Amino acid sequence: MIEPRNATLAVRTPEGVEFSLLLAGPSARFLAWGIDFGVTLVVALVVLTTFSILQSFSGDLTTAISILTFFVLNTGYNILLEWIWHGQTLGKFLLKIRVMDAQGLRLQFSQIVMRNLMRTVDMLPMLYLAGGAAMLFSRHAQRLGDLAANTVVVHTPTPKQPDLQQLLPDKYNSFRSYPHLEARLRQQVSPVEVALLVQALMRRNELDPDARVALYRELADHFREQVAFPEEASAGLTDEQYLRNTVDSIFRKSGEAN
Repeated sequence: MIEPRNATLAVRTPEGVEFSLLLAGPSARFLAWGIDFGVTLVVALVVLTTFSILQSFSGDLTTAISILTFFVLNTGYNILLEWIWHGQTLGKFLLKIRVMDAQGLRLQFSQIVMRNLMRTVDMLPMLYLAGGAAMLFSRHAQRLGDLAANTVVVHTPTPKQPDLQQLLPDKYNSFRSYPHLEARLRQQVSPVEVALLVQALMRRNELDPDARVALYRELADHFREQVAFPEEASAGLTDEQYLRNTVDSIFRKSGEAN
């Protein structure tokens, strides 16, 4: 199997933090597609049983409805799950891969719609031959839909435990008083977001002070949007302290003593 030209995607934030993501190859993506195809096929067959009565009136009408139904279900399934699950479908979740913006920015709904509408072009003439050929020649293993939407598909391995001694808050983590919100935070945050947060904190001394302040403010605002802790939990915290509390809450084992 021919591998993509670049096995990793280097993402550099405007504030100077650089991190790498492992690109998903054709085999993992094809297996994920197979799982998703199977799911939508089963759902389509169940739905189409309700139209079986039309067969007695018009075979052509039944065929047309069947094709349209499968297209709507398949496209809608991918769009809906990739939006709700932040770039993942059931197949992508099982294969530990995820769709993301090629520049590492937040994935937009319009990008998800574009890459999935282009799927019919990628499938031509059969079995994703057009999309597969595009991946082999693309620098970042992008099919035609990815190129049109400016997206890539990356592996999302379980984040490894960082050196928490360097990242733990220098005072009591007020988030610990709200274990249900900490649990929600662990569910909401993706491995890519965690990796960026950890690297930003680990490399704080390498950043220009003004850039570091701006970056930490942006990151803190992002994680505040993910889960809103009560005002008393974050009152008086700097953006950096807020991020250190966040790391502690994400990596501390559930039920661990405060």
